[in-house]
Amino acid sequence: MLSPLLLAAARSGRMRDVITSVPLTRGVVDRFVAGDDLDAALEAAGELRGGGLEVTLDHLGEDTREPAQARATRDAYLRLFEAFDEQGLAGGSDASVKLSALGQALPGDLALDHAREICAAAGRVGMTVTLDMEDHTTVDSTLEVLGKLRVDFPWVGVAVQAMLRRTEGDLRDLVGEGSRVRLVKGAYAEPASVAFQGRHEVDRAYVRALRRLMLGDGYPMVASHDPRIIEIALTLAAGRSPASYEFQMLYGIRAAEQRRLAQAHQMRVYVPYGADWYGYFMRRLAERPANLAFFLRSFVSR
Repeated sequence: MLSPLLLAAARSGRMRDVITSVPLTRGVVDRFVAGDDLDAALEAAGELRGGGLEVTLDHLGEDTREPAQARATRDAYLRLFEAFDEQGLAGGSDASVKLSALGQALPGDLALDHAREICAAAGRVGMTVTLDMEDHTTVDSTLEVLGKLRVDFPWVGVAVQAMLRRTEGDLRDLVGEGSRVRLVKGAYAEPASVAFQGRHEVDRAYVRALRRLMLGDGYPMVASHDPRIIEIALTLAAGRSPASYEFQMLYGIRAAEQRRLAQAHQMRVYVPYGADWYGYFMRRLAERPANLAFFLRSFVSR
């Protein structure tokens, strides 16, 4: 019952003001966010890479309504690539990008232009880029931008959400050779008309999508913390080259399992950083009761 409320709160400006004004202990936010700045992201990425894990970095921010803010997000990614190159962390690393943070809701091709600059800079240092998928109203726009980017940068990846009813159809155009696709369950409050609602329905949709990806010629990125999903993925991947797919998990969640998987498989950690942590943080609380309990305990123990 609490998850829909938390997901709605993730998009509420009033709730954002309330939650961000509470003096949360640093440890609560740090459970899910590497830190407020690039230095913190570099430190977290260095530790993960040193432990045999790959990384994808997300400079937090979304729903940008001002061109200047969109440019600032673009510039943050350009600084990220430069710093990763200087620290020797670029090769094999990825950047996760929300088009809404680059001006997707603004007129014209601002988000596309910014994404092109980001992809060009990533390519120069040996990194890749994956487009995050946001709520269902942005899917068509995101896939359109993806198609345009792949003309010059065929390695650009995209996330798709199993909970959306349209996803199986979208995958028909996304399973070609070399196509990098991150499959997630979905973390937005969506109406029943466009999304499966029950946990079991979403799980079944995830497995159907995963089967389609594993049978295709692309590069599946299995983004799940669910032990059942991971076992199913390993079964479906039988016969595939170990280098032709990977697992992904979020920073701060099931860290021991991340290390275990990394011993025999490609394992990538999604590392968010930045001061605009509110939306991301609320979605993580909504995903699992244990996350919400962790948040509430922080106040009881103060």
